[in-house]
Amino acid sequence: MMTLLSRHFGPTALLIMSVMFMSNANAGISVGGTRLIYNEKNREETIRINNMDENSPWLIQSWVDNNGLKDDQKPDVKPPFLTSPPLFRLNGGTEYELRVLRTGGNLPKDRESIFWLNIKSIPAKPKNNGSQNLLQFAVRTRIKLFFRPAALTGESGEESQKLTFSRKGNQLRVDNPTGYFMTFSQLTLGGQAIDTTDVIVPPRGFAVYNVPKNVQSKAVTWKVINDYGGLSAQQSGNAS
Repeated sequence: MMTLLSRHFGPTALLIMSVMFMSNANAGISVGGTRLIYNEKNREETIRINNMDENSPWLIQSWVDNNGLKDDQKPDVKPPFLTSPPLFRLNGGTEYELRVLRTGGNLPKDRESIFWLNIKSIPAKPKNNGSQNLLQFAVRTRIKLFFRPAALTGESGEESQKLTFSRKGNQLRVDNPTGYFMTFSQLTLGGQAIDTTDVIVPPRGFAVYNVPKNVQSKAVTWKVINDYGGLSAQQSGNAS
């Protein structure tokens, strides 16, 4: 959890800085999940936002993007989702269910599509601050938003057993025959952990990971993050 930072800066005006924050809780604001599954059959999905700070209101701004996992892409087409309300005040000690609604879009029917839900928490300026200047940080939480078509009736964690693995040189290829995105929480080859940071296995596609040096074994174990942000049961197999 990030604590609100304050500091006096002489004549410097109030500065609001937006910084990426990877947790789902910050500065008294907590978001009820690390991912949101949007089921096609539903008219909307909601996610709970709590203000854990009893004494201070926060301004909450939200939007959906499709800028990629690293937030560095700039697609020409805007994502077919909106948040409601996109901007609101959340009083101290209260909670609110933010609505996410689909606005259209021709999305695949046989596999998930991925977007990102952004929630920026902007602190209120303290009362009785007088003429003192204050540096405050607005914190942005960014979580995965998976659009799940009606044809997919299972869960990603259960389907992870269908992943297959093949090794070529110092790379391990993971093939995903399912319609679900797969995010590893654990992937090992010969008992050695493989770095899966910033790489998600796409549905009906594949991803490639670097193999640690001096690993000769083909024994693979893995866990993925399930629909609820928890971990799937551990699976094991062999790379071809």
